[in-house]
Amino acid sequence: MFNAHALRLTLLGLALCVSQVQVQAQAHDAVPYPTRPLKLVVPLTPGTTTDQVAREFADRMAKKLGQPVVVDNKPGAGGVIAAQAVAKAAPDGYTILLINSQHAINPSAYDSMPYDTLRDFTGIALVADAPAVIAVPTELGVRNLAEFIAMAKKRPGEFNYGSSGIGSQTHLAGAYFANQAGVVMTHVPYRSSSEVTTDLVTNRIQSVFTPPAFVLGQIREGKLKALAVTGPERLSLLSDVPTTTEAGLPGYQFATWFGFIAPSKVPPQIVSQLARTMKAVLDDPTLKQKFADQGLTPRLLMLEEFDTYIKSEMDRLGPIVKASGVQEKLKEKR
Repeated sequence: MFNAHALRLTLLGLALCVSQVQVQAQAHDAVPYPTRPLKLVVPLTPGTTTDQVAREFADRMAKKLGQPVVVDNKPGAGGVIAAQAVAKAAPDGYTILLINSQHAINPSAYDSMPYDTLRDFTGIALVADAPAVIAVPTELGVRNLAEFIAMAKKRPGEFNYGSSGIGSQTHLAGAYFANQAGVVMTHVPYRSSSEVTTDLVTNRIQSVFTPPAFVLGQIREGKLKALAVTGPERLSLLSDVPTTTEAGLPGYQFATWFGFIAPSKVPPQIVSQLARTMKAVLDDPTLKQKFADQGLTPRLLMLEEFDTYIKSEMDRLGPIVKASGVQEKLKEKR
């Protein structure tokens, strides 16, 4: 005869066994993290804005994670060398990469890449962006952006603009400006930002389109004139400098953004933990003030939202890269 009570007890026992196995499996999967130092790879040299962002985050992340976060500078090839190293790193969450807009530029700048920009990485968090400042030598004698554009139009090809290299953000910012303003300017690539600033102050080049931190000292000393900032709003540290829209060039905006990514196969729970940590760091008032002092604006996009943003930036910047002839110039350089 069918014993319903015995069946219920048997099923209850099986359910308890399954539950216990699941709990044990989850406990086994939930490996403590982190248990050793993290490496934060930076694609530029020490002292650059990207490096400064990395170090500000590294110190604060270390306190929140309970493990050191070691900054490892791997400059070269517009960030490709650093990104390749991280793409090949063990997907365990102990190697992460700080990128800037250059990461979305490179797929259009190079005819081949040693990694796939989208498939080989996973976004952790976008944390900041920074408009450029359009700066010229004071001795050039222009009072505003309209006068600079008018002078450049009268002397096509004679005005030079400096950048940190072919295909760099500062190169594209200048090329895009020339396109939008309807002027012909000559691009002069440099190996270091200090060389750019020296030649700008002495009027060997006539303009730069660069993050404010690189030229703020010279602007305050009166050696350089800031004509406009390339974001939608004025910067607190240059509050008297108009935006490009206010200065009469509404079609031109250009900003550098900064964010963290990891190898694509890092476990999702670790990526989420890192994203939460970065959000907590970004909420720190002292960090916000340091960002403001460098012309940086906190901006948070986490996980899949950041992945989507990187793809949209590749689509947006691609035509600008191609119009500037970057790929051909890089081929000639090789």
